Amino acid sequence: MDDKIRKILGKLEKELDEDRFQHTMGVMYTSAAMAMRFDADQEQALLAGLLHDCAKCIPGEKKIQLCEKQHLGVSEVERKNPSLLHAKLGAFLAKEKYHIKEQEILDAIASHTTGRPGMSLLEKIVYIADYIEPGRKELPNMAEVRKLAFTDIDACLYRILKDSLVYLNSRKISVDPMTQKTYEYYKEELGRED
Repeated sequence: MDDKIRKILGKLEKELDEDRFQHTMGVMYTSAAMAMRFDADQEQALLAGLLHDCAKCIPGEKKIQLCEKQHLGVSEVERKNPSLLHAKLGAFLAKEKYHIKEQEILDAIASHTTGRPGMSLLEKIVYIADYIEPGRKELPNMAEVRKLAFTDIDACLYRILKDSLVYLNSRKISVDPMTQKTYEYYKEELGRED
Protein backbone atom coordinates (compact mmCIF):
# COMPACT_ATOMS: atom_id res chain seq x y z
CA MET A 1 0.00 0.00 0.00
CA ASP A 2 1.54 3.31 -0.99
CA ASP A 3 1.92 6.39 1.22
CA LYS A 4 -0.88 8.33 -0.47
CA ILE A 5 -3.40 5.58 0.32
CA ARG A 6 -2.03 5.13 3.86
CA LYS A 7 -2.42 8.89 4.57
CA ILE A 8 -5.98 8.97 3.24
CA LEU A 9 -6.84 5.89 5.32
CA GLY A 10 -5.57 7.66 8.44
CA LYS A 11 -7.76 10.71 7.77
CA LEU A 12 -10.85 8.68 6.92
CA GLU A 13 -10.55 6.54 10.03
CA LYS A 14 -11.00 9.73 12.08
CA GLU A 15 -13.85 11.12 9.96
CA LEU A 16 -16.04 8.07 9.36
CA ASP A 17 -17.89 6.06 11.98
CA GLU A 18 -16.64 2.50 12.55
CA ASP A 19 -19.28 0.79 10.36
CA ARG A 20 -18.72 3.23 7.49
CA PHE A 21 -14.94 2.81 7.75
CA GLN A 22 -15.25 -0.99 7.60
CA HIS A 23 -17.59 -0.68 4.60
CA THR A 24 -15.07 1.66 2.94
CA MET A 25 -12.28 -0.87 3.42
CA GLY A 26 -14.49 -3.57 1.89
CA VAL A 27 -15.29 -1.39 -1.13
CA MET A 28 -11.63 -0.47 -1.57
CA TYR A 29 -10.49 -4.10 -1.64
CA THR A 30 -13.45 -5.29 -3.74
CA SER A 31 -12.75 -2.51 -6.25
CA ALA A 32 -9.11 -3.60 -6.45
CA ALA A 33 -10.10 -7.25 -6.96
CA MET A 34 -12.52 -6.29 -9.73
CA ALA A 35 -9.85 -4.05 -11.31
CA MET A 36 -7.51 -7.05 -11.43
CA ARG A 37 -10.25 -9.20 -12.98
CA PHE A 38 -11.20 -6.66 -15.66
CA ASP A 39 -7.70 -5.28 -16.30
CA ALA A 40 -8.46 -1.79 -14.96
CA ASP A 41 -6.04 0.49 -13.11
CA GLN A 42 -5.71 -0.99 -9.61
CA GLU A 43 -4.46 2.17 -7.92
CA GLN A 44 -7.36 4.19 -9.32
CA ALA A 45 -9.76 1.47 -8.14
CA LEU A 46 -8.22 1.49 -4.65
CA LEU A 47 -8.43 5.30 -4.40
CA ALA A 48 -11.98 5.53 -5.77
CA GLY A 49 -13.17 2.73 -3.47
CA LEU A 50 -11.41 4.32 -0.51
CA LEU A 51 -12.90 7.77 -1.09
CA HIS A 52 -16.35 6.84 -2.43
CA ASP A 53 -18.06 7.58 0.94
CA CYS A 54 -15.73 10.30 2.25
CA ALA A 55 -18.72 12.69 2.60
CA LYS A 56 -21.18 10.09 3.92
CA CYS A 57 -20.92 10.95 7.64
CA ILE A 58 -21.49 14.70 7.14
CA PRO A 59 -24.95 15.58 8.56
CA GLY A 60 -27.70 16.05 5.94
CA GLU A 61 -28.26 19.78 6.43
CA LYS A 62 -24.53 20.42 6.25
CA LYS A 63 -24.31 18.37 3.02
CA ILE A 64 -26.95 20.66 1.49
CA GLN A 65 -25.12 23.80 2.70
CA LEU A 66 -21.73 22.60 1.39
CA CYS A 67 -23.20 21.65 -2.00
CA GLU A 68 -24.92 25.04 -2.32
CA LYS A 69 -21.74 26.87 -1.26
CA GLN A 70 -19.71 25.00 -3.89
CA HIS A 71 -22.44 25.39 -6.56
CA LEU A 72 -22.85 21.61 -6.87
CA GLY A 73 -26.60 21.82 -7.40
CA VAL A 74 -29.21 20.23 -5.15
CA SER A 75 -32.29 18.64 -6.73
CA GLU A 76 -35.65 18.30 -4.97
CA VAL A 77 -35.07 14.56 -4.53
CA GLU A 78 -31.65 15.30 -2.96
CA ARG A 79 -33.16 17.99 -0.72
CA LYS A 80 -35.66 15.42 0.59
CA ASN A 81 -32.96 12.77 0.90
CA PRO A 82 -29.64 14.58 1.55
CA SER A 83 -27.74 11.30 1.86
CA LEU A 84 -27.83 11.18 -1.96
CA LEU A 85 -25.56 14.23 -1.96
CA HIS A 86 -22.61 12.32 -0.52
CA ALA A 87 -21.53 11.15 -3.98
CA LYS A 88 -21.18 14.54 -5.66
CA LEU A 89 -19.91 16.15 -2.45
CA GLY A 90 -17.49 13.24 -2.03
CA ALA A 91 -16.06 13.83 -5.51
CA PHE A 92 -15.58 17.51 -4.63
CA LEU A 93 -13.85 16.64 -1.31
CA ALA A 94 -11.70 13.99 -3.01
CA LYS A 95 -10.37 16.71 -5.29
CA GLU A 96 -10.07 19.58 -2.82
CA LYS A 97 -9.26 17.86 0.48
CA TYR A 98 -7.55 14.64 -0.64
CA HIS A 99 -5.85 16.12 -3.74
CA ILE A 100 -7.15 13.57 -6.25
CA LYS A 101 -6.55 14.93 -9.72
CA GLU A 102 -7.59 12.00 -11.94
CA GLN A 103 -11.02 12.74 -13.42
CA GLU A 104 -11.74 9.01 -13.75
CA ILE A 105 -11.55 8.61 -9.97
CA LEU A 106 -13.68 11.70 -9.33
CA ASP A 107 -16.31 10.45 -11.81
CA ALA A 108 -16.40 7.03 -10.11
CA ILE A 109 -17.02 8.68 -6.74
CA ALA A 110 -19.66 11.04 -8.17
CA SER A 111 -21.66 8.27 -9.86
CA HIS A 112 -21.43 5.49 -7.28
CA THR A 113 -24.94 5.92 -5.85
CA THR A 114 -27.13 6.47 -8.92
CA GLY A 115 -24.89 5.36 -11.74
CA ARG A 116 -25.15 7.23 -15.03
CA PRO A 117 -25.61 6.35 -18.69
CA GLY A 118 -22.34 5.39 -20.39
CA MET A 119 -20.31 4.63 -17.27
CA SER A 120 -16.57 3.98 -17.56
CA LEU A 121 -15.12 0.66 -16.41
CA LEU A 122 -13.89 2.27 -13.18
CA GLU A 123 -17.32 3.77 -12.50
CA LYS A 124 -18.93 0.36 -12.96
CA ILE A 125 -16.38 -1.26 -10.67
CA VAL A 126 -16.94 1.18 -7.79
CA TYR A 127 -20.73 1.15 -8.21
CA ILE A 128 -20.77 -2.65 -8.06
CA ALA A 129 -18.13 -2.95 -5.31
CA ASP A 130 -20.21 -0.63 -3.13
CA TYR A 131 -23.14 -3.01 -3.49
CA ILE A 132 -21.34 -6.36 -3.11
CA GLU A 133 -18.46 -5.76 -0.68
CA PRO A 134 -18.16 -8.62 1.86
CA GLY A 135 -19.53 -6.66 4.83
CA ARG A 136 -22.70 -5.60 3.02
CA LYS A 137 -25.83 -7.12 4.50
CA GLU A 138 -27.31 -9.82 2.34
CA LEU A 139 -29.69 -8.31 -0.17
CA PRO A 140 -32.03 -10.27 -2.45
CA ASN A 141 -30.11 -12.06 -5.23
CA MET A 142 -26.74 -11.19 -3.62
CA ALA A 143 -25.05 -14.53 -4.42
CA GLU A 144 -26.01 -14.20 -8.08
CA VAL A 145 -24.97 -10.53 -8.21
CA ARG A 146 -21.57 -11.32 -6.64
CA LYS A 147 -20.97 -14.06 -9.20
CA LEU A 148 -21.94 -11.74 -12.07
CA ALA A 149 -19.57 -9.07 -10.73
CA PHE A 150 -16.62 -11.23 -11.75
CA THR A 151 -18.10 -12.81 -14.89
CA ASP A 152 -20.24 -10.19 -16.69
CA ILE A 153 -19.82 -6.66 -15.36
CA ASP A 154 -22.56 -5.13 -17.53
CA ALA A 155 -25.12 -7.80 -16.62
CA CYS A 156 -24.18 -7.26 -12.98
CA LEU A 157 -24.63 -3.50 -13.24
CA TYR A 158 -28.02 -3.96 -14.88
CA ARG A 159 -29.12 -6.46 -12.23
CA ILE A 160 -28.18 -4.11 -9.38
CA LEU A 161 -30.00 -1.18 -11.03
CA LYS A 162 -33.10 -3.29 -11.59
CA ASP A 163 -33.10 -4.73 -8.04
CA SER A 164 -32.51 -1.25 -6.56
CA LEU A 165 -35.49 0.22 -8.43
CA VAL A 166 -37.73 -2.67 -7.34
CA TYR A 167 -36.62 -2.15 -3.72
CA LEU A 168 -37.04 1.66 -3.76
CA ASN A 169 -40.45 1.47 -5.43
CA SER A 170 -41.69 -1.26 -3.06
CA ARG A 171 -40.75 0.94 -0.10
CA LYS A 172 -42.23 4.09 -1.68
CA ILE A 173 -38.80 5.77 -1.49
CA SER A 174 -38.13 8.61 -3.95
CA VAL A 175 -36.04 7.42 -6.88
CA ASP A 176 -33.34 9.74 -8.12
CA PRO A 177 -34.11 10.40 -11.81
CA MET A 178 -30.50 9.50 -12.69
CA THR A 179 -30.97 5.96 -11.35
CA GLN A 180 -34.01 5.53 -13.59
CA LYS A 181 -32.13 6.99 -16.60
CA THR A 182 -29.17 4.71 -15.95
CA TYR A 183 -31.43 1.67 -15.72
CA GLU A 184 -33.20 2.58 -18.99
CA TYR A 185 -29.86 3.19 -20.71
CA TYR A 186 -28.43 -0.21 -19.76
CA LYS A 187 -31.72 -1.97 -20.42
CA GLU A 188 -31.54 -0.71 -24.00
CA GLU A 189 -27.78 -1.18 -24.26
CA LEU A 190 -28.05 -4.84 -23.23
CA GLY A 191 -31.28 -5.45 -25.18
CA ARG A 192 -33.24 -6.56 -22.11
CA GLU A 193 -36.98 -6.98 -22.19
CA ASP A 194 -37.56 -7.33 -18.44
